[in-house]
Amino acid sequence: MTSSTSSSPTRFLTGITTTGTPHLGNYVGSVRHSVRFSRRADVQSFYFLADYHALIKVDEPARIQRSTLEIAATWLACGLDPERVVFYRQSDIPEIPELTWFLTCVTGKGILNRAHAYKASVDKNLAKGEDPDADVSAGLFMYPVLMGADILLFNAHKVPVGRDQVQHIEMARDMAQRFNHLYGEHFTLPEAEIDDAVATLPGLDGRKMSKSYDNTIPLFTPRTQLQKLIGGILTDSRLPGEPKDTEGSALFQIYQAFADTEETAALRKAYADGIAWGDAKQVVFERIDREIAPMRAHYEALLDDPAQIERILLAGAEKARALSGPFVGRLRQAVGLRKLEAPATAKIAKSAKVARPSFKQYRERDGRFYFKLLDANGGLLLQSRAFASPQEAGRAIGALQQRPEEALATLAEHLEPVDNEGMRAATDALEALATSASGG
Repeated sequence: MTSSTSSSPTRFLTGITTTGTPHLGNYVGSVRHSVRFSRRADVQSFYFLADYHALIKVDEPARIQRSTLEIAATWLACGLDPERVVFYRQSDIPEIPELTWFLTCVTGKGILNRAHAYKASVDKNLAKGEDPDADVSAGLFMYPVLMGADILLFNAHKVPVGRDQVQHIEMARDMAQRFNHLYGEHFTLPEAEIDDAVATLPGLDGRKMSKSYDNTIPLFTPRTQLQKLIGGILTDSRLPGEPKDTEGSALFQIYQAFADTEETAALRKAYADGIAWGDAKQVVFERIDREIAPMRAHYEALLDDPAQIERILLAGAEKARALSGPFVGRLRQAVGLRKLEAPATAKIAKSAKVARPSFKQYRERDGRFYFKLLDANGGLLLQSRAFASPQEAGRAIGALQQRPEEALATLAEHLEPVDNEGMRAATDALEALATSASGG
């Protein structure tokens, strides 16, 4: 299984669905932060345009094509360097749908039944008195598996997501663990990367800025249109001279996402001093335009040269496939999709497939982290008590794998009691894992 070490960079993977025009919320919530992050020397970044995912939501081919162009141009205009990162279009990587099928075959339907998007559709149908699965496509139902393939194909260590997307990362971990258990250690278990400092912007009506609410401000809309849209942001009825609250003010929150500490403090004071809403909106407009204007010109130039973007994406796909092609080739061997004239290879692969004891790390509803040690048949050998973080649980697992007897003694208070016979079985399993890891 691929893992992050001190000598190899941590792999981060980010995707954006090609269903519409990027807006200010996309910029401050994902693009700006991700571009800055991609410049770190200790990080290997993967950015992709999720056009397969778009097919679940959109049935307008021209819209998907246009959105792909606009989103690619946005990332590039905002400073993403395709030479430093792997920047590709999802549909240019044929290993993604192949891996999706491999994962489909090891993923329980019960797991997919619990996916938030599917449950929301079912609940909506039930509320209307309709069949639970009315208008629910297999694509919507299988969405988490496709997302799992996106992540696991490149053995990403970290996936930046909002809190509403954490479930998908947990499901990808479940798929990886199940596949690893059946076919050997092939996948890294990804972790969700949540940055609470990254802003979530309100839209024109005060709700979260979202295409679903039709309340967005397009990122690279012309200057005059940007001014008009900001002028339309919902405010209260307080008059000039009356003190105004920054708490709950969509206008202030949008400004705060662009302004530095001093600028934010100045507008906060202006609110308290009773600034007129029109003047406040002008301040917000000027500050946003100051940051966006230089990138807007680059964006428009890129839109005028779609062939250049196409070349960049195809070059990125070539870099991606240099990793995904050989990896899926190994997975094909692991699951038994092998050439018939190579019986020796088949025997070796079969012996490598023999199930081994394995750890399963997971998070419970209490928000804390646990792990289990399972035998080759999936039987429980060890059950941990709660850990405050996945890192603590991971360190405990690492100690048990590397120094079984010593770790069993030092970690006794973190493990549920096991009888003598069970402890012997657990010790034997851990020693077998340690021997396998050392190549013995």
